[in-house]
Amino acid sequence: MPPAGAPGIPDLSNAELVEYTVESGENRLRLKLKDGAVIEIRMEVQHVFRVGNDPVTGLPQYVAMTPSLLRVISCPKELRKAPSKPSAKETKNLPGFS
Repeated sequence: MPPAGAPGIPDLSNAELVEYTVESGENRLRLKLKDGAVIEIRMEVQHVFRVGNDPVTGLPQYVAMTPSLLRVISCPKELRKAPSKPSAKETKNLPGFS
């Protein structure tokens, strides 16, 4: 991985946190996979940082922290496996199980 500040890599050491509001857009993407499963990927924006200006265009540069959450909507029965039973140690640590 190139060092921070290398061409194309913004230097985050002086990044400024920028507040935001969502104006429009759907943050979910539904995909049908080749194996028949349907998954949904949702993007959550946690933070947006202004990291300076592009030296060529002068436009501000931003970096967004966006973890993706994935869930299975449906899948063919042949892809499913029986759930494993939790061990006695795992069950003991679960709230409500004694």
